[in-house]
Amino acid sequence: MAKTATRGRSRKPSGRGRGASRGSGIMPWAVIGLLAVGGIATYDNWKSVKPMLAKAPDASTITAAIRPDAPKAPAAKPEPKQMAMTTVQPQRPLPPAAIPVPAAQPVKASPADVLSGSATFGYCGQGEHVNCVGDGGVFWYKGEKIVVADAVLPDVSAARCENERRLGFAAKSRLFKLLNAGPFAMNAAGKGANGGAPRVISRDGRSFGAQLTTEGLARKPGANGAWCA
Repeated sequence: MAKTATRGRSRKPSGRGRGASRGSGIMPWAVIGLLAVGGIATYDNWKSVKPMLAKAPDASTITAAIRPDAPKAPAAKPEPKQMAMTTVQPQRPLPPAAIPVPAAQPVKASPADVLSGSATFGYCGQGEHVNCVGDGGVFWYKGEKIVVADAVLPDVSAARCENERRLGFAAKSRLFKLLNAGPFAMNAAGKGANGGAPRVISRDGRSFGAQLTTEGLARKPGANGAWCA
């Protein structure tokens, strides 16, 4: 009797086991139904779903996010910037500035035979002749006898007529004034002899002989004419 009661208890199914089997049988159909509904909804709203799928992350990104232990790719190290090498040229010393040299001015060399004179003259007499006037064409300067070379003047001491004597005294007086008027120049006009050193006497470029000729007190050398009519 005891064994019969035990078998009857073991055959009697429990309510929990039947409920679990029923639940496990319904789950697959529920999943299928949800997938079908989702597929229909996706198909109906494909235009709205497609942009969302395009923006969705790819499988590799999702896998990397799910697996934290996945090795990460080493970050690329920035390459060191190469500094441009500039070659510093040593500064060369600047040459000294050229010093302007004034251009050489031509020097007007005065001839050795050009002399300048200045003195106080008188009329020559019986004494020593130093600075004096002998006649219209002859005078002494520092003891040297000078003959006016660019004019022919009447000789007072050898006058052949009164007109020649008068012109001779006038020329002598005029030469006396010219010599005492200031400094004068004497240019050599040939070699001197016992008659004196021929010179062209001038002041400020104007010849004394030419001036006496212009005033009618002398004649040019070689010109024809007579002091006496």
